[in-house]
Amino acid sequence: MSRSVLQPSQQKLAEKLTILNDRGVGMLTRLYNIKKACGDPKAKPSYLIDKNLESAVKFIVRKFPAVETRNNNQQLAQLQKEKSEILKNLALYYFTFVDVMEFKDHVCELLNTIDVCQVFFDITVNFDLTKNYLDLIITYTTLMILLSRIEERKAIIGLYNYAHEMTHGASDREYPRLGQMIVDYENPLKKMMEEFVPHSKSLSDALISLQMVYPRRNLSADQWRNAQLLSLISAPSTMLNPAQSDTMPCEYLSLDAMEKWIIFGFILCHGILNTDATALNLWKLALQSSSCLSLFRDEVFHIHKAAEDLFVNIRGYNKRINDIRECKEAAVSHAGSMHRERRKFLRSALKELATVLSDQPGLLGPKALFVFMALSFARDEIIWLLRHADNMPKKSADDFIDKHIAELIFYMEELRAHVRKYGPVMQRYYVQYLSGFDAVVLNELVQNLSVCPEDESIIMSSFVNTMTSLSVKQVEDGEVFDFRGMRLDWFRLQAYTSVSKASLSLADHRELGKMMNTIIFHTKMVDSLVEMLVETSDLSIFCLDKNLASFYSRAFEKMFQQCLELPSQSRYSIAFPLLCTHFMSCTHELCPEERHHIGDRSLSLCNMFLDEMAKQARNLITDICTEQCTLSDQLLPKHCAKTISQAVNKKSKKQTGKKGEPEREKPGVESMRKNRLVVTNLDKLHTALSELCFSINYVPNMVVWEHTFTPREYLTSHLEIRFTKSIVGMTMYNQATQEIAKPSELLTSQTQHLDSHGEPTITSLYTNWYLETLLRQVSNGHIAYFPAMKAFVNLPTENELTFNAEEYSDISEMRSLSELLGPYGMKFLSESLMWHISSQVAELKKLVVENVDVLTQMRTSFDKPDQMAALFKRLSSVDSVLKRMTIIGVILSFRSLAQEALRDVLSYHIPFLVSSIEDFKDHIPRETDMKVAMNVYELSSAAGLPCEIDPALVVALSSQKSENISPEEEYKIACLLMVFVAVSLPTLASNVMSQYSPAIEGHCNNIHCLAKAINQIAAALFTIHKGSIEDRLKEFLALASSSLLKIGQETDKTTTRNRESVYLLLDMIVQESPFLTMDLLESCFPYVLLRNAYHAVYKQSVTSSA
Repeated sequence: MSRSVLQPSQQKLAEKLTILNDRGVGMLTRLYNIKKACGDPKAKPSYLIDKNLESAVKFIVRKFPAVETRNNNQQLAQLQKEKSEILKNLALYYFTFVDVMEFKDHVCELLNTIDVCQVFFDITVNFDLTKNYLDLIITYTTLMILLSRIEERKAIIGLYNYAHEMTHGASDREYPRLGQMIVDYENPLKKMMEEFVPHSKSLSDALISLQMVYPRRNLSADQWRNAQLLSLISAPSTMLNPAQSDTMPCEYLSLDAMEKWIIFGFILCHGILNTDATALNLWKLALQSSSCLSLFRDEVFHIHKAAEDLFVNIRGYNKRINDIRECKEAAVSHAGSMHRERRKFLRSALKELATVLSDQPGLLGPKALFVFMALSFARDEIIWLLRHADNMPKKSADDFIDKHIAELIFYMEELRAHVRKYGPVMQRYYVQYLSGFDAVVLNELVQNLSVCPEDESIIMSSFVNTMTSLSVKQVEDGEVFDFRGMRLDWFRLQAYTSVSKASLSLADHRELGKMMNTIIFHTKMVDSLVEMLVETSDLSIFCLDKNLASFYSRAFEKMFQQCLELPSQSRYSIAFPLLCTHFMSCTHELCPEERHHIGDRSLSLCNMFLDEMAKQARNLITDICTEQCTLSDQLLPKHCAKTISQAVNKKSKKQTGKKGEPEREKPGVESMRKNRLVVTNLDKLHTALSELCFSINYVPNMVVWEHTFTPREYLTSHLEIRFTKSIVGMTMYNQATQEIAKPSELLTSQTQHLDSHGEPTITSLYTNWYLETLLRQVSNGHIAYFPAMKAFVNLPTENELTFNAEEYSDISEMRSLSELLGPYGMKFLSESLMWHISSQVAELKKLVVENVDVLTQMRTSFDKPDQMAALFKRLSSVDSVLKRMTIIGVILSFRSLAQEALRDVLSYHIPFLVSSIEDFKDHIPRETDMKVAMNVYELSSAAGLPCEIDPALVVALSSQKSENISPEEEYKIACLLMVFVAVSLPTLASNVMSQYSPAIEGHCNNIHCLAKAINQIAAALFTIHKGSIEDRLKEFLALASSSLLKIGQETDKTTTRNRESVYLLLDMIVQESPFLTMDLLESCFPYVLLRNAYHAVYKQSVTSSA
């Protein structure tokens, strides 16, 4: 390719504009972060606030950009010590400023090249070239303004350079130019106005080309409404026609961007305002629309004051200054209301658009332009409100407080969701459009060109070939399309054909430019839908790092709170967490350090929004429950007393009460509606809840910075916490008075002892209460277990208990407890009971060890009465053994009640399963391995069935095995424990409370519980030690019988006071045991004694009653 020096292909205008615009945004991001860091005392470089360096910093700033190190050693002495650290820590800041200087050099070079090439600019023809040119100028201008706003720039640059000179003996090579640039751009716009004098022609041409675009975009809401803008149903007959325009990319061009082009552009080439009426009209229209512009993120530029300050010193600009003042007054008076009405219109327009497209997603093909126009218009209005809310003198504050902003954002998100969901539908449509229409039209235009150089012809032929080769099958096969190369070629072609003396001038072939702009839009509908959504609807401006104390971030949270507080808007509250998915798009690869901060901020905001929504829904549910409880309370019997009284008095013709007293409303009157407009508080709560639930269920999940959020899980979690606390609160447990609600009063299901947050549940509360309160009072002798009643009953004592034990332990209450806690909760209760038993057994073993020698002798001397009597006197802690065994028996009796209740409840709920388990348990062969049998017993115990060997007790006692004692020794201690209990039984006869009561089928001091304790402890211990349970219980029976027979020969009435009552224990032990029989008892203890004992106690009971 042979072209002259100034041939556009060699200048690479398209490539340079693309690269410099991207780099400019990156530089803006870095400068912004430096400015915010310097404005934050916590993030500011320490050298700028170090007291030791304060004088040095002041000296450097005062002398800047001059460098004087020779005669100021005293002031710079401290700097000498810190020079290496300063070089290290300020390098990022310093070289960012150097990069800005190099960026400025490249921009100036490119602008000069464009002027030399005399490039033709028209936004409606060579859109990409004109837009990128204007974007570059605004990026450059913004960068220099932002640089001038960093107050510490001289201190940072100077400190680094002084440290560099002290270290290397010379200033940094970039410092002279950098220092001069900082000084020159103290007032950046004034300097740039001088700098842009040679560029005025190109810039003004580009700006004036906006005359057909900007006024059309900057219309009032009434004009939009009259034109039925964005409406798909205003003309049903044309609904399927593709939305077309000669200026397709201009239709969704950001109004905010155009206003920046016009305001800054005409400031830089202000001379045109005095000579061109079109330029002046554009300038004034932009000045009337806004009071400030967004420089970058939340950095704003107050346009009227700045423009007036710049023009006031220019001779002959009085008229322009008057124009500025008039426009300022118009902006203050009318801009707020104009934009408020626009937002109101857009809410209804976007709602209609979203509703139609959700019903007929196929319309996304022909009407895609409408979608992106709607998104762009809405985004512009939201950004305008954000930057003006705190930066405009308000004559009407209401214009800048929009409580319905959430609705607008919500419909934007709904349109975005439609585009993402139905992307393949749009691809199918535009692939056919490109291949079947665009390729044909473009080919005709190319064929009709009078002059078409070879290079341009090759590029345009490639466009036609690319489009012709497209087919729907590619979409169906999931092929990935990529038209970026085609779009870059069109950008290059715009540059080639827009320079002066170009063989093919685009200025003379406007139809070609407009057609290609349309084609480029169509290609974006195929391969760049996500990028289009970012371009037209990105609202990442809401998120700035928390440490930067951004106004918009606070405004974002305030908008969210307003949305939740307004019932009609709460259904749109999901828009705020959805916006958090935008935030990572504001990051740039030239500033990777902020990516993590913005990511964390997006996660924390999304989490906070979803959490608040869930809390609000939870509170509404709680309020509804409260209202329902209030209505339910109206049905209580106590409320009908007055009605009955009035009826009785009316019947007897008695006049009571005051005349004119309003009649009390009857329950249910709230359901009688005479007017649909009458709304009760419950109606309002239900409406608010349904609206909020719509929002929470709007999306199943959302992805924010590679984290997935599920909104409904937040509600589930909060409801779980509230429900758990409510249920626990309903137990009305008072730790001080040890009061608790009866299980029957609280019948639901909460079965774990701790909830997911580690808080105690009702399982934990009831378990602790029964163990620490009820059973402890049994041990203290205030309560007794009555087998006849299957309940624990209060005994008459001096200090009355605060609760009635029978009300908490009878069969109905135990069944309620089983319903309440469920099998898992009852298992936890059993484990807790067994833990207490194991601690008692541990103490019993200690007592056995203390008496091991005596017990060993007694074990083999039970047939020698005299020796047994002598040995018994040597035993210690006899009463303690019996007391602890009685406590164990009481606990096991309570567990028996709980298990029986659990069995009854499960038999009702799952009768077939329970009967199967019972059948399984009853048919275990005797020769079955003990491990297998224990597994069956564990299953049976979980269903509440009684077992020969209690698996829970075996597990609890197994954990007590000591490493210091051999298994043989452990077995011996277990045998001697049974001996100890057997020989101690006679001492119970001397206790006044040991009298047997036929009415309760037990003893008032609970010694009847010894039967259960002896049998179950023996079964568990000898299962653990693999001994014969039957042999050991036979041995126990022989020892116990021998010991009890001896008290029959005693003559001391005190010793034998309740002898007959104690005899009955032997019968109870045998009746309770699955291993002992009455025949065995008869061989050890004459049955006639048992019969006489029963006769005596029953006779005594009758005598006492009489």
